[in-house]
Amino acid sequence: MPGDQVEFVALADGRLVLEEGHAADLEALAAGLAGSLPRPFRAIAVRREDVWAVGGSAIEVAQLVPDPQGDDFELTWDGETLALAADGIPVDVGRAVALEQLAGVRERDPYVARARRLEADLFEVSILPL
Repeated sequence: MPGDQVEFVALADGRLVLEEGHAADLEALAAGLAGSLPRPFRAIAVRREDVWAVGGSAIEVAQLVPDPQGDDFELTWDGETLALAADGIPVDVGRAVALEQLAGVRERDPYVARARRLEADLFEVSILPL
């Protein structure tokens, strides 16, 4: 496999999304976590001489429709006001309707909801209380 480091996401449906590094045998790398980490997960593989070390962590993936028109989002609700940043720039909260709905189902108190595009309308999401 080319390169010394690869970052990828293994989706629940079996697809693998290369995020950083050169195209490698992602199937073989993902198989290194089979049985110990259910999909979806984010993984980093690093070459150690002739062997690849692979580590991963579970993630949540959600489809955000309508498309929020950006790749990275941070939606915050402080108990009174919603604020949204898309790709690091403040934007109208109306762009993140699906993320707001997802967060509203989980959190009744102030929260931060983050979404990072994986591919098309699939996003890695995290919703945390403030």
